Amino acid sequence: MVEHWSPKPGVGRSSRSSRANLNEMRRIINYLKESYNELVHKVTWPSWKELQNSALVVMIASLIFALIVFAMDFSFQKILEGIYKLV
Repeated sequence: MVEHWSPKPGVGRSSRSSRANLNEMRRIINYLKESYNELVHKVTWPSWKELQNSALVVMIASLIFALIVFAMDFSFQKILEGIYKLV
């Protein structure tokens, strides 16, 4: 079956494409329902205290990482300044 294109809406469409759109819409709705069900009933959400502790760990780790990057940058800057003075 060859489907021809027409500038008029609804002309040249088969019922097969309508069924495909309806089937796809059902799949999307089913996916959304299952996602909601999983988020509400199966996911374990952290308590407020656990969330605060995790945020604190992330902040401390970020600070340590930033200090390490700063120390490396400062060290390379001084090493390269020393090399440039020699050259």
